[in-house]
Amino acid sequence: MDLGLPIIALVTRETRLQGLKARWATARQAAFRMEQAVEHEKALRRKRSAAKGGADDEEVATAAASALADADEFEDEDQVYQRTLSELTREIDLGFPVKRVDRTLLSNFDFFRCMLVVVLGPDGLVANTAKYVGELPIVGINPDPTRNDGVLLPFSVRQARSIVRRVIDRKHTTRAVTLAEATLNDGQRMLAFNDFFIGAASHVSARYTLEAGGRTEQQSSSGILVSTGAGSTGWLSSVFNMAAGISARYGGELPHRPQLAWEDRRLIWAVREPFLSRHSGIDLVSGVLDAKDELVIGSQMPGNGVIFSDGIETDFLEFGPGSIARVRVAEQQAKLVVG
Repeated sequence: MDLGLPIIALVTRETRLQGLKARWATARQAAFRMEQAVEHEKALRRKRSAAKGGADDEEVATAAASALADADEFEDEDQVYQRTLSELTREIDLGFPVKRVDRTLLSNFDFFRCMLVVVLGPDGLVANTAKYVGELPIVGINPDPTRNDGVLLPFSVRQARSIVRRVIDRKHTTRAVTLAEATLNDGQRMLAFNDFFIGAASHVSARYTLEAGGRTEQQSSSGILVSTGAGSTGWLSSVFNMAAGISARYGGELPHRPQLAWEDRRLIWAVREPFLSRHSGIDLVSGVLDAKDELVIGSQMPGNGVIFSDGIETDFLEFGPGSIARVRVAEQQAKLVVG
């Protein structure tokens, strides 16, 4: 590799089949394990049906069980991804070194010499990548439109060559996406494309102090979500779905569902399942952070407190006793290539 040339980073991830192979050593062994799971599920469904006095429908039981562990689906998904990866590698061979980066190495890879980043989906891989590449332009390629929504993957592999050339020639257009930033009082920092989770690593209650809008409260809850505009239709939406469902069931008014554009320089936060006691309050449960606002959370957990972003639990900040987190709109923005 010519060390003088800028690099095109190609971000990929292992398929589900590759993950199974890594665990069970061979595809045959992985398939055997899934077949055993199907047979076990079929037997369990027959047993439950018999206990209820129902007729045993072998065809229905087999179809339902097979859907839970479809070896053919895993194999087909893997073949499509590998075929697309080979084609994409050829398409973006434009005289510059192409460096493949597995998603597990994103946090350790030096993007300093890169001129652009190509991400071979799914959508979540773009979100994971955006936190580590600074303001480099990101080209999202959809490897399999039948399986990926493609919200963050506007291009097909056949468009890759022309769009990468446009980026190299600086004739492209981008869409800015607001990121969230969490900093700890020890100097550690993390970004989020979709959302932050702040709470306990397990299912025990998180204990902390929460400061927002000049008010402070001690709380015990299932944790706090802080969402960007890009993430407002994701995990955060499930909180509003729950609130709406409970409210409708008991005759209350449906909650307003906030919608932020990807570029919106605001964040939405919500406390999950706040618990009211003599030592914990429920007055501060949700709000909006403007560009100059911040949410301040002080950990009161003896251990297992964490902060992670975009659902990647393995990449986290420890949030133990004495830790104070400040969450705000990040100065850095993601730059998604759209044309």
